[in-house]
Amino acid sequence: MEELNGRMLACQILITGLVAHVANSSPDPLRFLTGFRDEIKAVIDGIDISGTESAERVRAAAQLSVDELFSLMKAPSPDV
Repeated sequence: MEELNGRMLACQILITGLVAHVANSSPDPLRFLTGFRDEIKAVIDGIDISGTESAERVRAAAQLSVDELFSLMKAPSPDV
């Protein structure tokens, strides 16, 4: 289980870095990040989660994870 958690964390870091890189290339990074976050949340809301007794708990955990990842991203500094 620890190996799975480590791999999931590594994937989250990789995806966060990729999204941040694309956002920095965009003319309006904050709008890009906000739109991307909203799209991800809509996907989570629409996913059919089977094989668990508590699909809503899994969905809530996924939403919380998205909120945490995007809260770590900040707008680029004006110095750059």
